[in-house]
Amino acid sequence: QVQLVESGGGSVQAGGSLRLSCAASRFSYSRYCMAWFRQAPGKEREGVARIDNSGTTSYADSVKGRFTISQDTAKNILYLQLNSLKPEDTAMYYCAARGLAWWSQCASIGLRDFYNWGQGTQVTVSS
Repeated sequence: QVQLVESGGGSVQAGGSLRLSCAASRFSYSRYCMAWFRQAPGKEREGVARIDNSGTTSYADSVKGRFTISQDTAKNILYLQLNSLKPEDTAMYYCAARGLAWWSQCASIGLRDFYNWGQGTQVTVSS
């Protein structure tokens, strides 16, 4: 069973930076989609960024130009670099992953179609 373990969250002031990591174990799909989601108190979980096995990335409009998703395929680690943080970025951040069928595109995978999730790491941004 795939295991995803996030780390790197913390408390920063607005304008600061953090780097989140997600270590994946027993993840052996040749085609896959990995993503970061976030959920603020009282709000629905929302997609932040995603990346597939080819390195193709996509971002939510709210984080474009500030967040960068990347991966170290040799170490099976997914990263999310968070720059120019805003108080509205405060949330629990989750890593998610799934294999992709040959006809599937990472960008079109819905939240409920990810079946591997980490436990989350908290990001708090103060003004």
